[in-house]
Amino acid sequence: MVAFNVAVLVGLLVVLYALQRKHLSFSGRVFAGLGLGLALGLAMQLAYGAESDVVKRSTEWFAIVGSGYVRLLQMVAMPLVFVSILSAFTRLKLASDIGKIGGLVLIVLLTTTAVAASIGIASALGFGLHRSGLATAAATAPPAGELEARFERVQSQTLPQKLLELVPANPFLDLTGARPTSVIGVVLFAGLLGLAYLGLKENSPEQAGDFARLVEALYGVILRLVRIILRLTPYGILAIMARAAATSNLRAIVSLGEFVVASYVALAVMFGVHLLLLLGAGLHPLTYARKALPVLSFAFTSRSSAATLPLNVSAQRQLGVPSGIADVAASFALSIGQNGCAGVYPAMLAVMTAPAAGIDPASPAFLATLLAVVVLSSFGVAGLGGGATFAALLVLSTMNLPVGLVGLLISVEPLIDMGRTLLNVSGSMLAGILTSRLTGSLDTGVYADRSRTVEVTG
Repeated sequence: MVAFNVAVLVGLLVVLYALQRKHLSFSGRVFAGLGLGLALGLAMQLAYGAESDVVKRSTEWFAIVGSGYVRLLQMVAMPLVFVSILSAFTRLKLASDIGKIGGLVLIVLLTTTAVAASIGIASALGFGLHRSGLATAAATAPPAGELEARFERVQSQTLPQKLLELVPANPFLDLTGARPTSVIGVVLFAGLLGLAYLGLKENSPEQAGDFARLVEALYGVILRLVRIILRLTPYGILAIMARAAATSNLRAIVSLGEFVVASYVALAVMFGVHLLLLLGAGLHPLTYARKALPVLSFAFTSRSSAATLPLNVSAQRQLGVPSGIADVAASFALSIGQNGCAGVYPAMLAVMTAPAAGIDPASPAFLATLLAVVVLSSFGVAGLGGGATFAALLVLSTMNLPVGLVGLLISVEPLIDMGRTLLNVSGSMLAGILTSRLTGSLDTGVYADRSRTVEVTG
């Protein structure tokens, strides 16, 4: 049966290739892959069961396509972050306003994270999750497995130590993604090199020009590599979705259904806030939703903000955001101000666990402290799988709340993480659009042009 399932997957991949040969749009192929993968995964789960040996062995083969595609994107993510930030300084138009642009991007990311945390708090209180059995279990349940090592590391660090860890001691190690805060380390290193370039430009324009040309050449090569990898997006999404649907623990989802529903209500409301902010900026929110949908769909299935980075930057450009601002917003948001993973999720868990620590989760003092801790803790949350877990452990341990709930929710993590990642990427794109709007550099004609969508060309 494993061979049969793999053969079906190969057949569906061939169908997608045929659609490409018939010149179906990139967006159409992405959604076709999403639907075909979901159908295949659910059929396998109904036929064999999520924990069956057939499903396990079949999805191992599926991972060659799905996880292989995500790894290719992760492979290029760190170099793209580094060169994108550096090239932002070498472009004269952006270099003159780099401080203003970076500041505006950070303000949007951190403000929306605070709003997202507030919505998460409201959802948890509204659904009464602080009175559920999960809150009681959190008081006694210890962190399990790999969470224990993460918890011990987070708990052993003071707040100054946690902030110090954001500073890279070895930026080349951070380029490998070896630390939870690797992305912010790469951003800081690239930013410092960019400042050094600006100084060199004043004292030695000829050398600065050579450096700028080198950076632009590297940027062009990496973007070319990104376009090659992005051609595989529909195939990768098909395999990723098939594997996710086949292995989802439906029983655990049902037992923790109230928390899942409350989480998605909070995520949906926050996405609505994104649309309202665009409307307030004089931009049509439905235009944004239509152009961003292929990117958000990939974020939903891949569960990786870092893997979505190339598509994120491409979509912002199709929405009229200058390339420099798109690069900065997408790169910063990989480790700062993630609305879903660092905003909604840890805030909800803090509200749920507060009663177990003898704290009234609705008290103004607790809520004000929680919002401040969530915003500060959003610095350095990796845009990879597990980032939300790190953020939750960081917030709960900082506020001296039980962390066992994080382990209890592991069974539904994949399902919730899909929505969280979608919101992270949307918040990143929103930061780029609003920053462009505030600086007067947004091309509203490109934004409104319905013919411009996220396409992958050679």
